[in-house]
Amino acid sequence: MTTHHSSDYLTDLVSELCNLSSETEWVEFKENNADPETIGKNISALANSAALEGKAFAYIVWGIRDQDHAVVGTTFTPRRERRGNEELENWLLRLLEPRIDFRFFNATIDAKPVVLLEIARPTGQPVSFSGVKYIRVGSYTKNLKSFSEKERALWRIFDQTPFEDGIAAERRRDEDVLKLLDYPAYFDLLEAPLPENRDAILSVLANDNIIRRSEASGWDVTNLGALLLARRLADFGRLGRKAVRVIQYKGAGRIEAMKEREEAKGYACGFNGLISYISGMLPSNEVIDQALRVTVPMFPEVAVRELLANALIHQDFSITGAGPMFEIFDDRLEITNPGEPLVATERFVDTPPKSRNEALASLMRRFGICEERGSGVDRVVTEIEIFQLPAPLFEAPEGFTRAVLFAHKPLAKMDKADRMRACYLHACLKYVMRDFLTNASLRKRFGVEDGNKSIVSRYIKEAVEENLIKPYAPGASRRMMRYVPHWA
Repeated sequence: MTTHHSSDYLTDLVSELCNLSSETEWVEFKENNADPETIGKNISALANSAALEGKAFAYIVWGIRDQDHAVVGTTFTPRRERRGNEELENWLLRLLEPRIDFRFFNATIDAKPVVLLEIARPTGQPVSFSGVKYIRVGSYTKNLKSFSEKERALWRIFDQTPFEDGIAAERRRDEDVLKLLDYPAYFDLLEAPLPENRDAILSVLANDNIIRRSEASGWDVTNLGALLLARRLADFGRLGRKAVRVIQYKGAGRIEAMKEREEAKGYACGFNGLISYISGMLPSNEVIDQALRVTVPMFPEVAVRELLANALIHQDFSITGAGPMFEIFDDRLEITNPGEPLVATERFVDTPPKSRNEALASLMRRFGICEERGSGVDRVVTEIEIFQLPAPLFEAPEGFTRAVLFAHKPLAKMDKADRMRACYLHACLKYVMRDFLTNASLRKRFGVEDGNKSIVSRYIKEAVEENLIKPYAPGASRRMMRYVPHWA
């Protein structure tokens, strides 16, 4: 759903809706009825019916006579309507669950005022208003619970329809599609030549489900296409909330933000620019290498890139009002995405790949931005070990997934949690390589001299006592002792 529509677009859309033979289950015509309760119930019913009918949007149009669909004009003015002391839109949004997108648009047709309410279909669950789910039966709004077959069919649709297949913008002309999408980036990322004409470009985009022929006229832009190739995500309504936010703080807390940026572009066409921007903000160290002073980033770019790509791909798009966030502190980075992980955080290194957004992951892989082999976290842990940084932390605060990278810290200043996390992830990394954690391998990971074996032996003992690792062959001699993760 876009935040703006041209007057020509609104005129054409209202004309299409008026040409429908009768009031459908995803369109409602009114003249001046502005009762907030009725509008709220209709939003729930029409949105659910749009999902059931396979429509991207549902509509309420004021200023149209119901009997013959003639344009008669309306006195309804959404911005002036209130429920108590609350504006109509805010009141409706507060009582809708989930909080789907809807937008009021004003148009003048045949010199008469018309109001169009565009309602996005739900993607993960039926929409309720004031705790009750509604559905359209013919031209009537009914309680969904009274129609069990429709309710079952609706849930089947939610279970079977990936978010990427949804429609972000519909009925767009050829030239409008090419204005909305950064199509040159698509061909650049695939290292493919740009087709010679517009029709060929649109055909290639359609083959990858970036766009789709509209049932009415023109093209529909899919959620997949908008998320990856939008010139401005804000042009696609609710998808604007899925833009990546980058925030740099002063110190180790969130009290004082120094810089903040929201990446306007789609994930694919904006990824390299976003990585460059982030890299420019990250702290670095100067070291002497072969008599030359060299600037070395504090965090390995490979790890930053992998974690950001994972956050984009594995987020739960059914969670509205939240998007990926990249936060920079003096002592760490935190990359957070909406949605709880599909596997336990402690098994990120060894678990085969799982994605709730398969089409998105597949195209991002083809663009060279991510992998689907499940080795992304392995690479992160490997790079962290090479840089001898504290081990990354993977956690799942309620409704979210977060990865944390820590700035360099001498081993002497690492606390027990740091050491135990490093031991465990080192064991996981060795295990997926068909190898074992040993005193020697852990000394190398921590940068400990051979003469300090006893220190590393103590760390291993602590990790065993914490049930993070275990001996591979408990009866082996102390010198030959090898260790694996506790779950191996």
